[in-house]
Amino acid sequence: MPFVLPIASPTERFGRHKATVLLEVHMITHGNEIKLFAGNSNRPLAEAIAKKLNTELGGIDVGQFSDGEISVHIDETVRGRDLFIIQSTSAPVNDNLMELLIMIDAARRASAGRITAVIPYFGYARQDRKARSRDPITAKLVADLITAAGADRVLTMDLHAAQIQGFFNIPLDHLLGGPTLYSYFKSKKIVDENFVVVSPDIGSVSRARNVASKLNCPMAIIDKRRPKANVMEVMNIIGDIDGKKCLMVDDMIDTAGTICQGAQALADHGAKEVYACCTHAVLSGPAIERLAASPIKELAVLNTIDLPPEKMLDKFKVISVADIFAAAIENVYLDKPMSKIYD
Repeated sequence: MPFVLPIASPTERFGRHKATVLLEVHMITHGNEIKLFAGNSNRPLAEAIAKKLNTELGGIDVGQFSDGEISVHIDETVRGRDLFIIQSTSAPVNDNLMELLIMIDAARRASAGRITAVIPYFGYARQDRKARSRDPITAKLVADLITAAGADRVLTMDLHAAQIQGFFNIPLDHLLGGPTLYSYFKSKKIVDENFVVVSPDIGSVSRARNVASKLNCPMAIIDKRRPKANVMEVMNIIGDIDGKKCLMVDDMIDTAGTICQGAQALADHGAKEVYACCTHAVLSGPAIERLAASPIKELAVLNTIDLPPEKMLDKFKVISVADIFAAAIENVYLDKPMSKIYD
């Protein structure tokens, strides 16, 4: 049914000699068919999401020209369709970001009905403020680029700073990785009266508190000082961890300096066992060597970033978030609330 907008009659407009007009506006909220496309950043996750939705990824050719420029061609019609473009902006960050932007632009110029950028890992999220004079706020710039490219909506998980949601002038759905992680550790049957959730720094206190409340266990905090970028010095531990099994919770692990030094501090202060978990396993630089040598017994990560075989250790446990993203995509398509996903 069309939405009918009445324009005021002459009597309602106090004598203005204008006839009543009926303006028909057809409210189109989404296209008549869902389509999933993926770039090169995390094909395994995209394929798993498509399988959960009982569909297949759309045909798209994403490559490079001989000079290194990104080449994108959509191999099927998308006119009027509800498109979901799945692409993490992980390393190589700039290539994957450009792939995302160009795929969005190609879909918009092909008359897609609605375009949702599904970004399991949102790169540049740590540049969310001016930490020093003359610093850029690159997270805002990337948000503007995604919007300018033609995205109508963004679907992502565990932004490094939740306020980045406000950088977008289009709707953004912010999924949480915490429920998947604490459900995994709860299923391991290691959570008891001697289990403690640990925040590796002040910035992760809220995230650790949420996990601790779900596991019904106490929390501790590692108070640290960072003299310069990617260098951490542990100062002290707030809370009782002596003889306890500790679970360190963070949103991402990059060079692993924070998590490894924190794990060593816990071990030095009497922790019985040290576990760790994060949503985004960036694992750059010396991360693998540090984690291999650390006292961490097991590290659980979500597959928002595709880990190559050379970055896998025996102590790693990769947990899929395909079911969560599939449910979120279905809710966006059907205009259902996101709050029911974790019920």
